[in-house]
Amino acid sequence: MRIGLLTEGGYPYVGGEGGVWCDRLVRGLDRHEFDVYAFSTGQVQEDAGWIELPPQVQRVRTAPLWVAEEDGVVHGRRARRRFTEHYGELAAALCTAAEPGTAQKPGTAQRPGTAAELGTAQKSGTAQRRGIAEKPGTAEADRFANALHGLAELARDEGGLVAALRSEQAVRALERACRAPGARRAAREARVPDLLTVADHLERALRPLSLDWYEEDGLGAVDLCHAASGGIAALPGLLARHFFGVPLVVTEYGVRLRTHYLTRPDASPAVRSLLAAFHGLLTAETYRAASYLVPGNAHARRWQERCGADRAKLRTIHPGLDTTPFARVGEDRRPEDREKDEDREKQEKQERREKQERQEKQEHTGPHTLVWLGRVEPAKDLVSLLHAFAEVRAAEPGTRLRIVGRPSGPEGEAYLGHCRALAAQLFPDEADGPHAVGRNPVSFEELGGPGAETTADVHAGGAVTVLSSVVEGFPVGLIEAMFCGRATVSTDVGAVVEVIGGTGLVVPPRNPRALAEACVSLLRDPERRARLGAAARARALELFSVEQNVAAFRGLYLETVARTPVRRPVLDGAGDPQPFAAPAEAHVPGHWTEPTPRAVPTWAVETPEPVTETVR
Repeated sequence: MRIGLLTEGGYPYVGGEGGVWCDRLVRGLDRHEFDVYAFSTGQVQEDAGWIELPPQVQRVRTAPLWVAEEDGVVHGRRARRRFTEHYGELAAALCTAAEPGTAQKPGTAQRPGTAAELGTAQKSGTAQRRGIAEKPGTAEADRFANALHGLAELARDEGGLVAALRSEQAVRALERACRAPGARRAAREARVPDLLTVADHLERALRPLSLDWYEEDGLGAVDLCHAASGGIAALPGLLARHFFGVPLVVTEYGVRLRTHYLTRPDASPAVRSLLAAFHGLLTAETYRAASYLVPGNAHARRWQERCGADRAKLRTIHPGLDTTPFARVGEDRRPEDREKDEDREKQEKQERREKQERQEKQEHTGPHTLVWLGRVEPAKDLVSLLHAFAEVRAAEPGTRLRIVGRPSGPEGEAYLGHCRALAAQLFPDEADGPHAVGRNPVSFEELGGPGAETTADVHAGGAVTVLSSVVEGFPVGLIEAMFCGRATVSTDVGAVVEVIGGTGLVVPPRNPRALAEACVSLLRDPERRARLGAAARARALELFSVEQNVAAFRGLYLETVARTPVRRPVLDGAGDPQPFAAPAEAHVPGHWTEPTPRAVPTWAVETPEPVTETVR
């Protein structure tokens, strides 16, 4: 099978979102061919280069989203008229689309409403009060899709739309749509700076329309398009489906539409409204056109359903992690019991003993150590963790806390400094005697330092792994702790409960007392820790390994192509068709493979007419 993998800011570049799981997926499906179509997000990313690609990657085509490449295309009068028509229709869809996500509380049932209801509510200005503004109406969605396809066909016919999307003609078409009858109030209040901002954003978002990827030897030659994320990355897949009927699969480990709703908090209401409408309509069209949508967890799945996804298309596939770095730690029992395993080889046991001695000298490991690992930022709520640890120390005086991670950006640096100051205030340096040097029971470390060489080493050096976040997506750190066979205490955010199941303790966020009580209960019960750790490792190996992820996508690819067979011209010299170019039953001898004789109407059959003689 030939798969077109669509990425944005990730694979095959060295750094980027989603690059690791894409690489594992491609390497795991070594019997398929991959064509990678990647968008880069900056000069730094392009300068960093690509990772080493496996042989099954046949071709890589890239395009920048951060800069517009001049194509030198000058449109004639007819092309300009077509552009004004299609761009005006797209802008009109944005101005009349229902306001997304304003009329419903989280967790309540949706009532999308009919197109007539939406049109009436928009004209009367009561869409939000009636509770039917959660999804775009059918009329607006069709209008948006037709306009998008019209612009794509124009770009294909003329060679690009770069100059047209950046022209004054586009701004004027957007202004006419905002001033037209039936436009929402936020759109009518848009001023010239708002229109320029929105037009600039649309130009960047629609840059993929001008690419030369949509040819018979490009995306038209693949059997399936797989978008590694929603949003702009899925746009080439939409066009491949429109031009060639190629099926589309979209994976969203984080729902892009939700991210767009949370961005531009300082923008004017008109800008936020129009951009939210654009991304909402693009997401709705992607969800409608995709054969299958793949959320990474139940949290993302609920968001997709909330944004209009059809439940019949949803297939949850958890991200896969490499279990190799955690195999040795996970097979051990507890940190204090490692040296009791008599089946280990002598050299490995000696190395482990020396390593443990070094760690014990630092007094940061052992059966009374809590471990936190991740990016240091306010969303991780280390302040609550430190206050909880103060109660843990009161109940278990010998307990220590290791905070391992690097700050994320300037905000993370400031937050780390605040946490260090709080730790110094809550826990004055302690000393064993009047002549000993005092040390703080809380240590702030980074991976690669003494006792924290790898993630597996960090989890191996503690009795309990703690997660204290107030905002969390898919908690990879918890899965790594589960692979290591460690008991966990976590806050109930994001997909934590889905990941942990019944193998760890879960407490409400921003509740230091509950967090402390859960930690103390596990520190005082080694046998319970061992049982939970073993159950956590078994669950992680079953649900979150690379093998299960690759196997799930292999089955989904086959199911998708089997449901959407297409016939293509033969491409090889032998005259053999591409795999999956014909239904499977066509390869089985039988009457169905024989050509069906063409039916001939009775009036066209030549029959001799009898000759009669006239008797005179």
